[in-house]
Order: sequence, then C-alpha cells, then structure tokens
Amino acid sequence: MLATISSATLTGVDGRPVRVEVHVSDGLPGFSIVGLPDASCREARDRVRAAMVSSGLSWPMKRITVNLAPGGVPKAGSGLDLPIALGVLTASGQLPVIDDGIAAFGELGLDGSVRRVPGAVSLTAACEGRFVLVPAGDAAVASLVHGETVRAVGCLEDVANSLLNGEPWPDPEPPTEAAPALVVGDLADVRGQPMARAALEYAAAGGHHLLLVGPPGAGKTMLARRLPGLLPQLEPDESLEVTKVHSASGLALPAGGLIVHAPFRAPHHSSTMASLVGGGTGQARPGELSRATCGVLFLDELGEFAPSVLDALRQPLEEGVVRVARSGGMASQPARVLLVAAMNPCPCGEGGETTCRCPAAVRSRYARRVSGPLLDRLDLMVHVERPGPLDVLGPPGESSAEVAKRVAKVRAVARDRGVRCNAELQGDELDQWAPLEPEAKAVLHRALEAGQLSGRGLRRVRCVARTIRDLDDVGPALRASDVNAALSLRARPPLGGSGA
Repeated sequence: MLATISSATLTGVDGRPVRVEVHVSDGLPGFSIVGLPDASCREARDRVRAAMVSSGLSWPMKRITVNLAPGGVPKAGSGLDLPIALGVLTASGQLPVIDDGIAAFGELGLDGSVRRVPGAVSLTAACEGRFVLVPAGDAAVASLVHGETVRAVGCLEDVANSLLNGEPWPDPEPPTEAAPALVVGDLADVRGQPMARAALEYAAAGGHHLLLVGPPGAGKTMLARRLPGLLPQLEPDESLEVTKVHSASGLALPAGGLIVHAPFRAPHHSSTMASLVGGGTGQARPGELSRATCGVLFLDELGEFAPSVLDALRQPLEEGVVRVARSGGMASQPARVLLVAAMNPCPCGEGGETTCRCPAAVRSRYARRVSGPLLDRLDLMVHVERPGPLDVLGPPGESSAEVAKRVAKVRAVARDRGVRCNAELQGDELDQWAPLEPEAKAVLHRALEAGQLSGRGLRRVRCVARTIRDLDDVGPALRASDVNAALSLRARPPLGGSGA
C-alpha cells in the first residue's frame, strides 16, 4: 500500500516542500530511504521504529520504501521523522488514509515524543496542507505564518489517536505580546568622545557602516556595544525575517516566538569564512552575517580577521544578500546589516611616532590586512583617542534614550522616502531626496578631482550628508557644511602607524 504525506526541508534559511511517499509491500523485511537524504535523515529508520513501538503501535514486518520527492533536492535534518512515521502507519493500514490537507514535520524521540527542529518558521511556510502538525515547542513560531491552521503535537500517540479516533487537536498556546526589552549598556556610560558619539548616532540614524580606530582602552568596544540601544524596534516584516533566520540557525527565540529588537552579533576574530558569511559542507547554513540581518554586526579587532574572510563581506555589504553555493545547491540569505568594526592602528596598539613599538614593515603589513575595497564600503571612519582625566572623571554624557528619539525621527523620515534608512538611497532617489546646493556640488567636485572619492564613495557621502541634514532640520537640499562633515567622517584614520 502507498501513502503520501506533505512536509518540508530546510535549504539555507528557506523551506522547500517535500512529498514523503511510503510504500509497504510483502517481501523480505527492510527499510530504505531514497531521495538524496543526508546522514541524519537516513537515521530516521531507527528513530521511527522505536517511537512507534514505544507508542503502542505495530512496526510492520514487511518491505518499507520511503521516497522523498522531489528526488533531485537534498534533504537534511531529522524534521521528516514525523511524516515518515505517519506514512508507515497509513501504508500499513493502522491509520486511515491521510488526504492532502495534512502536512507535518518534527523529530521523533525513541519514547515517541515529537521534538523541535531548526527552521520551524520556514518549514511551516513551505508546508502544503489545510493544517500543519508541528512539535509543541515550535507551535508559537509556526503560528506566525500559519495562524490557526497549526496543530501542536507532543507525541506520536496523540497524533495517532486524533487521526484514528477523531480526538480534538490541542490548540497551540497563543504567543505573548512581545519579547522582553533588549538589555544593553547606556550611552551615558561613555565619557568624552564627542566625535565617536556623533558618528555612532549617524550610523544608527542612517544605517551607515562605521569603523572605529584607536589604541586599547579608548572605548571602541564600549561604543559599539551601545549601538543596539539607539536603534528602533523592528518593523513587522523585519521581525518575521529575523525570526526566520534565527529559527533556521537553531538560535533561541523569545517566549512569544517573534523577535522585535534589532539583533546584535559579535563573532570572534578567529571565525572562518563559512561561520561568518554562511555555508558549510553540503547544505548552506546561515552565518553571522545573516544572523545579524536588520541589526548590528560588530567585528572587534578587525585587523586580526583573516583578509580573505573580510573580503568575502564586500558583495553582501553592497547588495544586502549573500549567495552561498555548495555541492547541495545555492542558497540566498539576507544580509542587510549595519556593520560596526573596531581595530587598533598597529599590532602594539599605540600607532604613534614615539610610543609605537612596531617596526615599519610590521605596521605596513598590518594596514594591508584590511583591503581598500572593503574600506571603500565603510561610510564613517573615526579615530578614537583615549579620553583625558577631565572626561573620565566628568559628568555622564547624553543617554541612549535621548539619542534614540532623534534616531527614530530620522528613520521615520527615511521610511516616508520608501527606504528603511538613508544608506539605501540610490540613483534617482538621491537626486530626489538629497539634491545638492551649488556650494555642496563644488565641494564634491573638488573631492572627485583630488581622487578622494570613488563613484561608490560619492553615493555614500551623499547618503551620510542626508542623514546629517535630517538630524539638523530635514531641509530639502544638502548644504556645503553637510557634505564637508560627511567627507571628514569618511577620511581614513591612520592605519599601521606613521611608518605605514
């Protein structure tokens, strides 16, 4: 007898529909799975058999063949355990024939329990059915995309009783109102650093990438870690996108399932290219770049990252998406991040003529670890000096709450222009929303003639100038002062010390 159950598998951060076809026939007892399953998927044989026996159901001593269609799409993970078990029960006559209105996914424990799997949001969205059976632990996030059609199941026995005896399905618990507030440090803790504080506000308001360069103890990391507190809550579409990526990555989600605060990711400088950009063997998995989408990616000790890893960020920073190709296929993953990086000017950290202990060759080699094309994609580059005694012992600065109010106003103006933030303005949009006064155009003309700007840099300077003007008075055109301020913030800080 043949039975077919709808399900889905995870490819990158997206789900793909899968038809689980189970055929039970006479012959030498055995169990085989075809359709490009990976190792964890092939191991379903032992999990499904033990779960059925533990649930008081009979394992048919016949020839069982499972086909995962379409056969050309690789299948990964243990999420197909539940539909395989339902298919075996149906094909062996223990359950009535399941129509096309039911889809399912979930991992089975040896005791018959149905366990959570990564990517529940994407899997639920890809399932084709009138209602979807999901693990009870994933019901909250699954309800974000399928609402009342989600059926939460705790064990295989409950599923069998509902299908066989018509017992009602338990309703999934409704999600809570919102996740608890994101706990970050207050910007008031930062003493002094007026230029760095201003650059941090520009970065948050306009979505501009920021590089902080300075000696150890100057406050670079302290500043960067306070950036999430300046960002507004995510829009509904952004929340669903971030939740989808975090679910596919197996990261912990809030009690209500939906992430409402901008994520903050800070990978270590020893991270590999696959862990930062995404990938892995066989199936492409989200990296830290995708996990930080719609939020902040903080690269501390930028000069210690492998140059090849940093250069892999060029295209994603430009396009807001990372395309990872592997033997199992290609996956497109979101990468709309606000990049904040911090680094020392040289290996010893001092970077000065009298205090630097690094030879000239070492300083020069250190400076080359961050390529020019990557620096060209950074909008704001600020040199951060150690604060003086009066600053350290002085009164606290402006709080994050006050700065966040101004940031929220600028972000709201950007949404009225049809973009998330000013950094996304392109071409005709710049001419419409960031026209140049004659004096401002002359400033940019001189910078281009002097070779200070590339074509990409010109666009980014205009975007930063638009943010500076929005924080001032939201005037219609960019002034020379706005452009000069944007140009000064784009000037590269000294890297590699004086001898570089």
